[in-house]
Amino acid sequence: MGRRYEILRQVIEAWQAKDVDRVLSHMADDIVWHYAAAAMPPVRGKAAARKLLERFQADMHAIEWRIFSYSETGDRLFVEGVDDYRTSDGKRVATPYAGVLDFRGDLIVGWRDYVDLGVAAQQKAGEPLSAQVDSLLDRPLAAS
Repeated sequence: MGRRYEILRQVIEAWQAKDVDRVLSHMADDIVWHYAAAAMPPVRGKAAARKLLERFQADMHAIEWRIFSYSETGDRLFVEGVDDYRTSDGKRVATPYAGVLDFRGDLIVGWRDYVDLGVAAQQKAGEPLSAQVDSLLDRPLAAS
């Protein structure tokens, strides 16, 4: 397992534990986080990242963030995974995505997630998982 991937695994564990401070401890003060690249403007800096995480946390329960594959090159980590959770009203939201994380030392300085927000919106509205989303979820996880 690569060093960058191990850091992301620590972020995932912290997020599943709903420990915002521990998630932020892996981010640089000047992080630029495109949490929905091309669809939404990025958040810049830890203070903005905290606000975003706290907003997300309020409606994300039973979090099963999974990574199916990854690759590291230099200070960059590429991942393919799924954000899978329950909303406060019990709806399942499972959004496959690809992400790119840039590091400075052991801190994340850039984060770009490429995700279809329409898929999440449909699921939050109560629509069932589509066949194509469902087919992406039951795959082997990346090696630990």
